[in-house]
Amino acid sequence: MRLQDQVVLVTGSTTGIGEAIARRAHAEGARVVLHGRNEKRGHEIAGELGSRAVFLAADLADAAAAPQLVAGAVTAFGKLDAIVNNAAWVVRSDLAATDAALFDKVMATNVRAPLLLVKAAVGELKKTRGCVLNIGSINAYTGESNLLAYSFSKGALMTLSRNLADALCYDQVRVNHFNVGWVLTPNEYQQKLADGLPEDWPQQLDPQFAPSGRIMKPEEIAAAAVYWISPESRPVSGSVIELEQYPIIGRNPTKRGDQ
Repeated sequence: MRLQDQVVLVTGSTTGIGEAIARRAHAEGARVVLHGRNEKRGHEIAGELGSRAVFLAADLADAAAAPQLVAGAVTAFGKLDAIVNNAAWVVRSDLAATDAALFDKVMATNVRAPLLLVKAAVGELKKTRGCVLNIGSINAYTGESNLLAYSFSKGALMTLSRNLADALCYDQVRVNHFNVGWVLTPNEYQQKLADGLPEDWPQQLDPQFAPSGRIMKPEEIAAAAVYWISPESRPVSGSVIELEQYPIIGRNPTKRGDQ
């Protein structure tokens, strides 16, 4: 197994991409530390996965959460090999709606929390020659007008990933980063319903947004994550990997013959 005996902490792992990564890491032999605010769901998943999984509840907007999570992981499994910073607040906001309070909250959850988690864990990661995988978004490059705060937080996270990769390279701690495109998570499905789309919206996508005929699944992001948190990807660090169905930068969608 590709993650045999590795200890992997995945934030925001009670649903969506985080849950898929945690389940795939566990299937690859890892001991998994699940995290989230939904304690009922977290304990259900941990119980399903068995003795190689534990759930820790924490609100990452609280600065005290990071050292508590790291300590809990080490207490449970004796070490820490990898952190997947997946948890994020996907908030709708445009320029008019983005005030100081919203700015502070989105940055605390989406940028400060990953920073503090790495800061709290760096001593353990040095011992194991461990790694960090930060889950960002293609919105980091520009983003939509109604995703202003979320987008600039993901831009900051991308810079954080590159900076820490450079800062920690001589300690043999690797940091890599995903910029993820459109993924059909349970939360995304519900959000689009709230935006006014019909129940069958995943089947009614414009081909320019889903050339394959569908948007990506959380399990496909998880499959990619396994490589980047495993020893297979050593010594690569500082990489930003775009996971989408088409080029992100400079794209001009190809016009099809029937259009």
